[in-house]
Amino acid sequence: MGQPVIGSAGELLVEFVAADRNGRHLRPTSYAGPYPSGAPGIFIDQAGRLGARALFAGAVGEDAFGQVILDRLERDGVSTALVPRVPGIPTGSAFVSYNDDGSRDFVFNIAHSAAARLGEPEDIAGAMLTAGIGIFHISGSSLGDPAMAARLFALARRLHDAGVKLSLDPNIRKELLGDPAYRRTVDALTERANFFLPSEEDAAILFPGEAFDAWAPRLVAAGAEIVVLKRGDRGARGLTRLGEDIDLSAFAIPVADPTGAGDCFCATLVTLSAAGMPFAEALRRANAAGALAVGSVGPMEGNSSPAEIDAFLARRLESAP
Repeated sequence: MGQPVIGSAGELLVEFVAADRNGRHLRPTSYAGPYPSGAPGIFIDQAGRLGARALFAGAVGEDAFGQVILDRLERDGVSTALVPRVPGIPTGSAFVSYNDDGSRDFVFNIAHSAAARLGEPEDIAGAMLTAGIGIFHISGSSLGDPAMAARLFALARRLHDAGVKLSLDPNIRKELLGDPAYRRTVDALTERANFFLPSEEDAAILFPGEAFDAWAPRLVAAGAEIVVLKRGDRGARGLTRLGEDIDLSAFAIPVADPTGAGDCFCATLVTLSAAGMPFAEALRRANAAGALAVGSVGPMEGNSSPAEIDAFLARRLESAP
């Protein structure tokens, strides 16, 4: 298989996980962290771990948390040449508390942190094109801030116009749907996406009342190469431009921390597909990577290498009846 050149851009954070459940950050507790995080950062870290030439554009502060993020990305093979350290502004952060009903409560510091800083789209596009980028990924989590969304869309459009394939995880924020500009940006990116990777919740919002069999073929006919519906603990279903329609169950595994599993899944599918792996196998390995991701506390802590995915699949084969 070849080595794809994959890029992404958006927020970089450190995350802290509450030790107790159902506290909703309303009572004293201990927190584990700092863990490197941010949806597009989790994606690109996994792409790097899988052997892609990985590029990222974002920003961190001149503080210890920024160093934590840079150290992790560089360790896993991600170029941080487009990740400046912004003086006088803290690195972005997120605090998460889990509840027994499966919900999560977050406290973010993004808008007033380095996470909201993104360089000029033309400069970033030029650097990524010089590096030979083939695929650019956007996470919808980065579209909540209007200024960030405008820059990301301009960057995506510039790259797409230059022949770069786009990957989109819509990651819809329901609280933003009242903003017409937000929905227009999501729709415009959806129309341009070569890899379209929504969750069931995303699909219900974007295509209300429609089943996968209705909206997925429409997107493929409009130009998408791969459309995959992420269904969490029920697996994934995918459709390709070649007519491959595959429905896979998830791998059952105890869940320690679900944050980042979808980003890890997306990165694995996109990276392996871009490297030339057949779709069915890329989807199976993406399912395995998602299962590995939920088994560790911390959004990037469960990211996996090809050898770790191989070992996981081998164990599953040995334990099969």
